[in-house]
Amino acid sequence: LEDSFPYEETVDQRRTIYEMKYEMEQSHPMDRLVCGDVGYGKTEVALRAAFKAVGDNRQVALLVPTTVLAQQHYATFSQRLSPFPMKIEVLSRFRTKREQQEVIEGIQSGAVDIIIGTHRLLQKDVAFKDLGLVIVDEEQRFGVAHKERLKQMRREVDMLTLSATPIPRTLHMGLSGIRDMSTIDTAPEDRQPVKTFVSQHKEDVIKEAITRELDRGGQVYYLHNRVNTINRVAAELAQLVPKARFGVAHGRMPEEELEDVMASFQQGDIDVLVCTTIIESGLDIPNANTLVLERADRFGLSQLYQLRGRIGRGSNRAYAYLLLPRGQRITETATKRLKAILEATELGSGYRIALRDLEIRGAGNILGSQQSGHIHAVGFDLYSQLLNEAVAEIKAGEPAGDGRAVEEPAPAARVIVPLAAHIPEDYVGHLPTRLAIYQRLSKLKLQQEVGDIRTELQDRFGPIPEPVEDLLYLVNVKLVAADAGVESINVHGGAATLNLVQPVRGARFALEKALGPGAKVGNRQIHIRLAQGDSWKETLVTALQRLLEFARRLEMAVAAR
Repeated sequence: LEDSFPYEETVDQRRTIYEMKYEMEQSHPMDRLVCGDVGYGKTEVALRAAFKAVGDNRQVALLVPTTVLAQQHYATFSQRLSPFPMKIEVLSRFRTKREQQEVIEGIQSGAVDIIIGTHRLLQKDVAFKDLGLVIVDEEQRFGVAHKERLKQMRREVDMLTLSATPIPRTLHMGLSGIRDMSTIDTAPEDRQPVKTFVSQHKEDVIKEAITRELDRGGQVYYLHNRVNTINRVAAELAQLVPKARFGVAHGRMPEEELEDVMASFQQGDIDVLVCTTIIESGLDIPNANTLVLERADRFGLSQLYQLRGRIGRGSNRAYAYLLLPRGQRITETATKRLKAILEATELGSGYRIALRDLEIRGAGNILGSQQSGHIHAVGFDLYSQLLNEAVAEIKAGEPAGDGRAVEEPAPAARVIVPLAAHIPEDYVGHLPTRLAIYQRLSKLKLQQEVGDIRTELQDRFGPIPEPVEDLLYLVNVKLVAADAGVESINVHGGAATLNLVQPVRGARFALEKALGPGAKVGNRQIHIRLAQGDSWKETLVTALQRLLEFARRLEMAVAAR
């Protein structure tokens, strides 16, 4: 099967396939997100996973968002797996009710090995004999209700999720370690970035774009996302470019007619496909290398990126024309989206688009229905800390790869202080760099490392602004507090409350004396009166350092006895 792959695997593809195979062989179910740009070979990873599962006598379900993509995957899987004794079927509205019922019976009896389908696969009448792997292609196209249904499957089976621009919640779960994640960053050989233009809706621009593509023997997508006027637009385009052969495709067409149109376009019998967003997900037609998109201001960032990904899948240069209405103002949000899509022109920008979406919309609710939500409601630092603690707590005690138990990490102190601690966008403009700095800060173990990062930030980005100083102070406080045996710190109303990991017991009065005036020590709690103004920060650190010295002297005294 691997030898029949018509291309050379990229380094990232090989690594992802290895990780996927290894996880499928473990005793616990796999739950892996594969994040790779459009046309970077995610389908090949899915095909090899399906082959491995069927080779172990398990069934595979491949879930896709559109009937057109289901047909394309069916053709790809059928061709590649034809030398092997595997039965592949497709379940979508392209099949008659009788054919659908026969396929469902085949799934229940185990006669069907690989089933490729749309949302129809999630309906309650579809039951598997021995399901081993669920593959979700274009994960961002499925809603919460569909994912709740998938969660029921996930308890027992391996899960492989493919996406170029995952929704914020899914991406954050991958970044934070709740889900395993593989990224495919390497572009296939000879791949060129798509040249993107934003223009007003003008006939001469449209005519030139179509004519230039036809003159080099290529094909064109013309996207008009209104079913009730799409045939009129196709007729107007036929008058504008008489030599072109036109076809129309949209989701409300009869199944057989839509299937015929898509097959004709794939075979090269149609030059210009006038279509809706039905082409958005996963279509792979290397000869179609020009996209003309009407009303680009009405599309989301991820959607624009996915639509542009339908072209430029071969070695030829591709061109995308994003058209805006003449004489109309577009919203500020639409302007930002178009600016972002113009900036994301280099190969492999899908991951960056998803990171940008994560920062703008927030990470959402991991256990609930919200697929995006604002992290800044609690602060990125606190949110990441709480999430990392929860993941570490769950993973503690699980066997590592070499069979040894994973040691539980030292607990980090929770610190609530009245500081706007963050890295401003105007200080570190590059989003991945900003996230990398946050990640490094969350993993520090020594106070000296905070100073090293401060020096590095000054060298790279210039004088440190107040929010970043506050962030570094906060990290430093957490490190000292953890060493001093403090579980949490709450600064409020000119005082600080320190909750201790271990009770003080008989050393309360000695500790009060060590901390100095203004300190009250309980069994597992210390109240400290802080200085007024900005000096409170220094007072807090001084108290923590005295507590740390006291704890060390106490340990030495106990050891001596």
